[in-house]
Amino acid sequence: MVTEADWKNWKKEDFKPYLDVVVEAFGTKRIMFGSDWPVCLVATSYNEMLSIVEDYFPSFSKEEQEKIFGLNAIRFYNL
Repeated sequence: MVTEADWKNWKKEDFKPYLDVVVEAFGTKRIMFGSDWPVCLVATSYNEMLSIVEDYFPSFSKEEQEKIFGLNAIRFYNL
């Protein structure tokens, strides 16, 4: 998402409304973390981009976070 924002002036909180829509539309059973690395490097580091998402989900249960950050991908891709 950072590549679609103002590369020099975005803030983490800019992405909250978009993440809210994704979670509301699909729920934690149907979303998974992914990135556009290395493209995101034009706007920020990989770790900073990752922190946008990590900072959004602390209020979610451990189980929901595990789904978003791995288990949903394992299930979807039959890994």
